[in-house]
Amino acid sequence: MAGRLIELPRPRGPLGEELFGALEGPPGGLADPGPVDSADPLADEDLQLALYVAYELHYTEIAGVDACWEWDPSLLAFTAALEQPFEAAVAELVQPAEAAELESVGEALQGIVAEDPGPPLSRYLETQGTREQMLEQVVHRSAYQLKEADPHSWAIPRLGPAPKSALLEVQFDEYGGGRAERMHAVLFAKTMAGLGLDPTYGAYLGVLPAETLANVNLLSGFGLHRRRRGAAVGHLAAFEMTSSIPNRRYGNALRRLGYGKDVTDFYDEHVEADAVHETIAAWDLAGGLAREEPEVAADILFGARALIALEARWGAHLIGSWLDHREIADDPTSRAWHDCSDGAGRCRLRQRRQPRRARSRPADRPGQGS
Repeated sequence: MAGRLIELPRPRGPLGEELFGALEGPPGGLADPGPVDSADPLADEDLQLALYVAYELHYTEIAGVDACWEWDPSLLAFTAALEQPFEAAVAELVQPAEAAELESVGEALQGIVAEDPGPPLSRYLETQGTREQMLEQVVHRSAYQLKEADPHSWAIPRLGPAPKSALLEVQFDEYGGGRAERMHAVLFAKTMAGLGLDPTYGAYLGVLPAETLANVNLLSGFGLHRRRRGAAVGHLAAFEMTSSIPNRRYGNALRRLGYGKDVTDFYDEHVEADAVHETIAAWDLAGGLAREEPEVAADILFGARALIALEARWGAHLIGSWLDHREIADDPTSRAWHDCSDGAGRCRLRQRRQPRRARSRPADRPGQGS
């Protein structure tokens, strides 16, 4: 698994055009987009792709982009403008924590997970999914899995001793327990290669729809902002508490389709590891943070509920596209996934009209920074 380097994707609207065009030049002077008003920020292709690329500067090198853009003031202001409607839209989906839940965050997390009906996507793929559908699911997941654990690791220096120790215990396993070849991101890359997919980091960015990008942007936003450390911890706790069963089902789906251990290893590893991590994440990590910093307890539960809500939207979107027979004719391993004709993922899923955006930005408004 080589070092990370991505290409700037094709923009999907005015936000991406402005951002990507600026990134090709020297840092500074990116125009302030003004208030970004989107009818549905969670499904807005332009907003989600632009935000994803802005966050990627913290993870990887982007070809032709000066690394000094990462902390450029004008880019930070631009990113904040994208985050505002996205965060507001997520907040509308998430039930606020009740006072009684804050008394025991670990117990509340168990209740939140128990109330979740579970992932219909994994059940569908286990019992009736086709090879093309399974491969497509893997392509979507690559946006996060090829950097698995990295977004949550932003929280490490922001935690006190007890929750930090618990987080490190989980992350040590995520990073392979000292064995590079067992890192979960490396295992996922091997799964992709075994399926005939391109395991290169960011290879499919240009075709991933907003629903997929929103899931990763949610976590990146939690991880990159210290004020959301509680949400990052809650996200990880819910992730660990809900992943063993779907990963078992995905492994079963691949075995049903004739694939061997070289492909299923990633999923089989998660069935065992996440069963162990579940208790640590809920009680030692999330519960420990709530005990040390009671003021972030509500945000811990917010992060857990946000993960479940956005995962449900993504899964419903993907299954809906299959049931509506909106597949591409090309095999997911083909170049169509790389050379999408419109650069917006429509070669696979998206045929719907983009939501209208009202943007109040005078043409001569100066950019921030220098």
